[in-house]
Amino acid sequence: MNVPVGNLRNVQVLGIDAGGTMTDTFFVDASGDFVVGKAQSTPQNESIGLIASSEDGLANWGMSLHDALAQLQTGVYSGTAMLNRVVQRKGLKCGLIVNGGMEDFHRMGRAVQSHLGYAYEDRIHLNTHRFDPPLVPRQLTRGVTERTDMMGTEVIPLREDTARKAARELIANDVEGIVISLLHSYKNPKNERRVRDIVIEEVAKSGKSIPVFASADYYPVRKETHRTNTTILEGYAAEPSRQTLNKISSAFKERGTKFDFRVMATHGGTISWKAKELARTIVSGPIGGVIGAKYLGEVLGYKNIACSDIGGTSFDVALITQGEMTIKNDPDMARLVLSLPLVAMDSVGAGAGSFIRLDPYTKAIKLGPDSAGYRVGVCWKDSGIETVSISDCHVVLGYLNPDNFLGGAVKLDRQRAVDAIKVQIADPLGLSVEDAAAGVIELLDSDLRDYLRSMISGKGYSPASFVCFSYGGAGPVHTYGYTEGLGFEDVIVPAWAAGFSAFGCAAADFEYRYDKSLDINMPPDAPEADKVKAAQTLQAAWEELTHNVLEEFKLNGYSPDQVKLQPGYRMQYRGQLNDLEIESPIPSASTAADWDAATEAFNATYGRVYAASARSPELGYSVTGAIMRGTVPIPKPRIPKEPEEGETPPEQAKVGTRKFYRKKKWVDAQLYKMEALRPGNRVTGPAIIESDATTFVVPDGFETWLDGHRLFHLKEV
Repeated sequence: MNVPVGNLRNVQVLGIDAGGTMTDTFFVDASGDFVVGKAQSTPQNESIGLIASSEDGLANWGMSLHDALAQLQTGVYSGTAMLNRVVQRKGLKCGLIVNGGMEDFHRMGRAVQSHLGYAYEDRIHLNTHRFDPPLVPRQLTRGVTERTDMMGTEVIPLREDTARKAARELIANDVEGIVISLLHSYKNPKNERRVRDIVIEEVAKSGKSIPVFASADYYPVRKETHRTNTTILEGYAAEPSRQTLNKISSAFKERGTKFDFRVMATHGGTISWKAKELARTIVSGPIGGVIGAKYLGEVLGYKNIACSDIGGTSFDVALITQGEMTIKNDPDMARLVLSLPLVAMDSVGAGAGSFIRLDPYTKAIKLGPDSAGYRVGVCWKDSGIETVSISDCHVVLGYLNPDNFLGGAVKLDRQRAVDAIKVQIADPLGLSVEDAAAGVIELLDSDLRDYLRSMISGKGYSPASFVCFSYGGAGPVHTYGYTEGLGFEDVIVPAWAAGFSAFGCAAADFEYRYDKSLDINMPPDAPEADKVKAAQTLQAAWEELTHNVLEEFKLNGYSPDQVKLQPGYRMQYRGQLNDLEIESPIPSASTAADWDAATEAFNATYGRVYAASARSPELGYSVTGAIMRGTVPIPKPRIPKEPEEGETPPEQAKVGTRKFYRKKKWVDAQLYKMEALRPGNRVTGPAIIESDATTFVVPDGFETWLDGHRLFHLKEV
């Protein structure tokens, strides 16, 4: 809908998803209406792609960038720049201070880091394992004399002269950050914080400006390697990202905004780019999609959702069960184990831009894990790419309109893709170009389908109990392929699928979260006095974390009375290996009754996540961690609701036909303009529904209908 400049539309919220291939923007006005913008990512200067994407989206409202930015109340950013920096090992030069005798533990890492991210066949063969270079090299690691035991008792006092010597040596090596991580400091942080103060003193004496990061101040949680890796990320990768976000914020302020950007964090809320714990934003783009799916599910009443997101570089899957997301407390990322609360997701390194190669010995097709990213593929003559990508197959098979990629902003050349696939894939396999390209797409869809099925069944569920949301720029192209035969209750493609992660960013609350490890063990027949003590231990941790949360909000201009606090905890049955994150049913804990309420909430959640029959209260309970979330609500996008019309699409929605290849034959697919379809319309395949930002493929054997919320429902016929 085009609205003239000077209209009464009041733009409130901007959501951003800066992916490796495309940058999506999502604008929401005061009434909840929204538009989606899309542009190619510009990794050398992200603000260029963001501004181009913003102008693309606002053109739908007939608004200028200047007019809209002057009205904006808040903006949320998500992206992959920090993760890419870690993957490529292109962070800042950091020094590390640990206990004397432990100088090699970061370099050695956890054994699992030697095979993280490997395919199964590589995991089981020892000779394929390798450790990536450590974030901090051995020559920039120093030890200090000190030892605190696992119960938090000081066994060897800190020798302050060793801390001063370590600090001076690292400063002399021109490090750009100094990280301190001592054994068991999450139990007793006194000595680690004293080392921190000594290092700060020595930095001041040197006249240099070097940030100092103590793990107890950032991630007071168990598991030394996880905690150390995560704290190092603050100096190694988060500080450069802070500079990038500062540039983005400044670029938008120069164009009229009056706020500081927030960033999507791994736990599903948003934090300021000025936040102390910026490593929490290491993987923010895919998180936005899960938050968007959860919000959409809450509005529409979907409890069990399989979230599937295909972009240019990866396929990301997450499950929402009974309206709840699973939070991992010690995930792995970029082949590192970390101590971050992370919305549980699984990723496959295969997306629309993934490169296609043949194994030189077996002629087997290999997809990814590297990708063309924003350069699309050989089909774009300005890409500089010679290796064919999935997008080249899309163009050859008729999935994509080469003249309408990004609304025609990027012109693709089908013949270039045909020639490259013929030389690199088809001729070596003895196939026609069409069959080679179709085989690649079928292989990708099969891999994704198997992955989605195993993720759901591996957790004890059936796809029939789930609604599958398909989104991302390339999600609607492959939806039919990776959902075929799985038997989902429903398969839904939002009309704004291309900007769905940015939509999730716009729907996320302003939220800070702090965690602390605890060790509370309670037998099933514990006396009242022990329950009281346990409740008080939990409450003391909540109070410490509350202080941290409120301090962060204070930096952003919010007073404590504006912040809604929600305590939580991680609990498990005694003897089990895995805990669950529980939202506390009580605002504070001090009595035996409070402890009982906490265990009952855990029992209820355990029964929902697994099964009621799996509950084991006879084992007793262990609290492994305390959590405090603080939120400030923001305006949310309004899910559209339009009256449904007839099943037959209007003639103006039809924009011709295009040859489409599937199952060894060419067919004429009816083309539709996505924005011209009306609620209630039903489209039977073979058909292709196009918008400037994405393409929805409906092959023969499938049909889709558009509901009043502008959600496409896909089913096999």
